[in-house]
Amino acid sequence: MAKGKGSRDPRVDAYIENSADFAKPILRHLRKVVHEACPGVEEAIKWRVPHFLYKGMLCSMASFKSHCAFGFWKGDLVLEREADRKARREEVHFGRIISLRDLPPERTLKARVRRAAELNEEGVKAPRAKAPARNKPLVIPPDFTAALTKNARARETFDRFSRSQRREYVEWVAEAKTEATRTQRIATALDWLAAGKLRNWKYVKR
Repeated sequence: MAKGKGSRDPRVDAYIENSADFAKPILRHLRKVVHEACPGVEEAIKWRVPHFLYKGMLCSMASFKSHCAFGFWKGDLVLEREADRKARREEVHFGRIISLRDLPPERTLKARVRRAAELNEEGVKAPRAKAPARNKPLVIPPDFTAALTKNARARETFDRFSRSQRREYVEWVAEAKTEATRTQRIATALDWLAAGKLRNWKYVKR
């Protein structure tokens, strides 16, 4: 499985070198783990961040001002049992990495990379997310509403967005599993909205 000669993209080297100092060891570690677990993996820059490909999209990593992110393209399928996917979703989608301690052991991470590669080899397709009911009322959480009220620029953008664009932000905040995560997501949402950005702005082709 996952045999063959992979490739490294010099743009990924440049991406890592241009990242914040705290992010460099994290990105280098993730890159090493992916290549060792899947020797046939190829690198590319898509949507301005490094992606790893093996018979399709495998995983990606990114760095920001104060954290890094890493996730599998078919994340929910990497964990084999349905119960595991629901209970341990954060274990295949790492949205806020500030040190190597925020990642699972290397052995565990490699096992997930291999599982993701197997899914691609088998031609397994990622399940499509269910579309929300069109007539379902959009209920904005009170704490998110209060935060928007205090940030005029963010509120202006939010009100200008379409219903579906607003729903993306609302559901992202509402789905946070801990108070700390919820607080962080609201703060991030305000920053992005104040800058006029969609919830998934990083993946919008330019």
